Amino acid sequence: MDRGPTGASLDGLERRTGGPAYDSLTRLRAARASHGVVTPSDERAVADEVCLPVAAVHGAASYYADLRGRQGARHVRVCAGTACFVAGGGGRHVAEVSRVLGVPPDECTLDGQVSLQVVHCLGYCYTGPAALDGDQPRAGADLAAQLAGDAPPRAPDPVVRAATPPVVLRGVVGEESSWQVWPRLLAAVRSDGGPAAVASRIRAEVATAGLRGRGGAGFPTAYKWRAVAGSSVPPAQRYVVANGDEGDPGSFADRVLMEEDPDRLLEGLALAALACGAERGFVYVRSEYPRAIGRLREAVARAHAGGHLGADLHGSGVRLDVTVVSGAGSYLAGEETSLLRSLAGLRATVRPRPPYPTEYGLLGRPTALNNVETLAAVPAVIADGGRTYAARGVPPDTGTLLVCLNERFRRPGLYEVELGTPLRDIVVGLGGGLSGDARLRALQVGGPLGGFLDPDQLDLPLLGATLVAAGAPPGHGSLVAVDDRVDPRDLLRALWEFGARESCGTCTPCREGTRLGERRPEAAARDDSLLDTMEIGSLCPFGSRLPAVVRSLRRVYADELS
Repeated sequence: MDRGPTGASLDGLERRTGGPAYDSLTRLRAARASHGVVTPSDERAVADEVCLPVAAVHGAASYYADLRGRQGARHVRVCAGTACFVAGGGGRHVAEVSRVLGVPPDECTLDGQVSLQVVHCLGYCYTGPAALDGDQPRAGADLAAQLAGDAPPRAPDPVVRAATPPVVLRGVVGEESSWQVWPRLLAAVRSDGGPAAVASRIRAEVATAGLRGRGGAGFPTAYKWRAVAGSSVPPAQRYVVANGDEGDPGSFADRVLMEEDPDRLLEGLALAALACGAERGFVYVRSEYPRAIGRLREAVARAHAGGHLGADLHGSGVRLDVTVVSGAGSYLAGEETSLLRSLAGLRATVRPRPPYPTEYGLLGRPTALNNVETLAAVPAVIADGGRTYAARGVPPDTGTLLVCLNERFRRPGLYEVELGTPLRDIVVGLGGGLSGDARLRALQVGGPLGGFLDPDQLDLPLLGATLVAAGAPPGHGSLVAVDDRVDPRDLLRALWEFGARESCGTCTPCREGTRLGERRPEAAARDDSLLDTMEIGSLCPFGSRLPAVVRSLRRVYADELS
């Protein structure tokens, strides 16, 4: 069992501090915003305030991208993720932004006025390349001109369409308001045998639906909830967590859900809490989504005012408190054990499993962690019944999936489709193929840990096992079209740079393998011994999946990367 700063000392953390230590990241962020940099005295002060060792606070301050280095009075985050890389002509937009701002990437001007940070997704993949100027989004082919003040700022909303009767998008497309199921179930708590009986009914419906995690792993949701519900610890020491750290370049579904229908996410989280017998919930949102953070906090306030959150909810005796927490700039924080360490105010490094979070999660207590899209589907599953949901898709992949189409498509945007839909129906039918005279050369499926497909493979269905066998797991549902104007060597270099930048450094195969790939991208891509070592020896999917992605790119571009 994990002990030391991440184990035994965290077990008593709430008792010592009066609350979870995620507040340490908030305090460190405030210090950097106040005077541009996190100093050793800031670290010591925060350590005293949250009762963590100074070494643990320093570890966090030196780990997260949002806390490292100096931040200028004007702080710009520019996206170098795959969709923006493709939209920006092979990543040239980063150099253009650097030139107009007068500051190198990941640096601050000497006078402290402007800083530039490279990130790997801002959720504007449908209209990239993109940047955040402070907390204000900017996007489009004229991004550099917008940041220079030579073009009007813009960041349009995506096209959102349900290509099948909606489940997750019901609120976004205006078909159904949220907080309809929750009051009915709380009324059943009062009349039908108490919380345990209703919790069992929720888990049974979700199990019948076959709902699986939409964050990439595809783990059956009901299994997690059943494991936490079976814990012997009291409800106040069980947690449910919504993973809003959607970091896969090319994905923006969770950002849309959190911004446009945050109440549905909170209702899904509340249903998960009741199913698990938990009284505490968290929504962890990546810092690159500032608008989502604000809208979720507003939704939490509305839920309290409406009696959906707090104590003795709707007279049922059920209690649930929810806190929205901002990340601090780490792709790996999207991995469940890393996210829970980040919630505890520590470096978002991977913890070995077992024990699994359902047994030993946040602060060493049973925790059910689900991604945003998964939780947003739960109200519809309960309202319609598990059998109705299970009738859609192709078992075991039941239900629907949100797919994201990048800026290269004629009709980029967010689409809800039934699982099993052929990729060609999405790429050509919904997306309209590529815009202009561009020709599809490769399709990245499932983000940086997914894989690349050749255009000849578009007849494959959107099913987990089928796409895994083809070397491109569906992951978070992103489909990034790469046109024939992108040099595959530049794409390979960007892939290795992403790996080296975002590796948490915990295990040697991933840490050293990605660094070698960054230095010698083509040689590393041909080194099967290196790729095998990373694949077999890495601690988490980040390191173990990157070799397969490199191999898929090498396969699609066999002539160019021979």
